[in-house]
Amino acid sequence: MSNVKIVIAGPRGRMGREAVGLVMNTEEFELVAVLDHKNEGKLLSEIEGFHNCDVPIYSNIEACFQDVQVDVLIDLTTPEFGMHHARTALQYGVRPVVGTTGFSKDDLIELENLCQEKELGCIIAPNFALGAVLMMKFSQMAGKYFNHVEIIELHHDQKLDAPSGTAVKTAEMIAEVREKVEQGHPNEKETIDGARGANFEGMHIHSVRLPGLIAHQQVMFGSEGQTLTIRHDSYNRGSFMSGVKLAVDTVMKIDTFVYGLENIME
Repeated sequence: MSNVKIVIAGPRGRMGREAVGLVMNTEEFELVAVLDHKNEGKLLSEIEGFHNCDVPIYSNIEACFQDVQVDVLIDLTTPEFGMHHARTALQYGVRPVVGTTGFSKDDLIELENLCQEKELGCIIAPNFALGAVLMMKFSQMAGKYFNHVEIIELHHDQKLDAPSGTAVKTAEMIAEVREKVEQGHPNEKETIDGARGANFEGMHIHSVRLPGLIAHQQVMFGSEGQTLTIRHDSYNRGSFMSGVKLAVDTVMKIDTFVYGLENIME
């Protein structure tokens, strides 16, 4: 069986650098090119920190797919670029694995329809850390029995979206099984706007942004006389790579759209 030929979008970012290392060090993977808005026409090995990566850099995704044979696109960019890249990949017969958060519901519907049309797999993962995915699954289990929930997500201060995709996905999963209630006192009033965080179907989501953090989330449940807290912490970006590998392995075997790694974890 031939190696999986991979293009990485966003190789100079912190997650992108980890992903380049993953692909280069996985026997059955082959890095064939990268997408970067800078350094068009150079080799990745000419960029500091990539001395063994002699693959071309493209800024135009269509030119990349026209020049290079590609099986999978790993996208670790931003929502606007991630959506364009995923859409274009599917149109060229390439299977996207996207770790970018911030997609709208309309974006997800469009990608799902494209997958059906092209009969190709696509995986959108709000979080690639397997422990974070288990945290979400455990929170969904708890949401069936505890309907008062607060989500606190904590990330580095360079993160662009708030709340995080993981927090939104967690709230969506809990909402599937939770009896909807409006939490807090019915006459509750914020004396400073935003003090209670975002409201998602009665649940509150709080976003913390500080230097020194990577990616952390705790889900707090409360009922009469007890609380339950489920927490996950990523202390470095290497923690996400096992999920990236699982997504690449899986997307090659499916012809459907998947949103969230919990749907491919047995």
